[in-house]
Amino acid sequence: MGLDQHVYKIKHDISKDVDFKEEIQDIDIEQIHYWRKHPNLHGFMENLYIEKGGEDEFNCRPVKLTQEDIDKLAEVILDKNLPETEGFFFGESIGDKEEEDDDLDFCSKASQALKKGYNIYYESWW
Repeated sequence: MGLDQHVYKIKHDISKDVDFKEEIQDIDIEQIHYWRKHPNLHGFMENLYIEKGGEDEFNCRPVKLTQEDIDKLAEVILDKNLPETEGFFFGESIGDKEEEDDDLDFCSKASQALKKGYNIYYESWW
């Protein structure tokens, strides 16, 4: 058990910013990044989910990511300002250079996917 975090890319248009799982059911998706127990990044995504109108517990709830979201995330990572986040079985974010590089690698992959016309979204399960 624990916090599993995924980002997927999809060619299908996503009409809502959050909670659109039914809309993309039976559509081909491809995972572009995975984290295991990185709660501070999850906290950033949870805040984004709420900003975009999400109202449910942020578990198994997708949130669409835009280039603006990715740019904001990269800035927060570089400023070492991801929100301290705790949860049952979440573990702890490491906060070292390797984790930062992995997070920034994700930002690069996400930006490339967006430029190629994909929609991307974050989803977690804990």
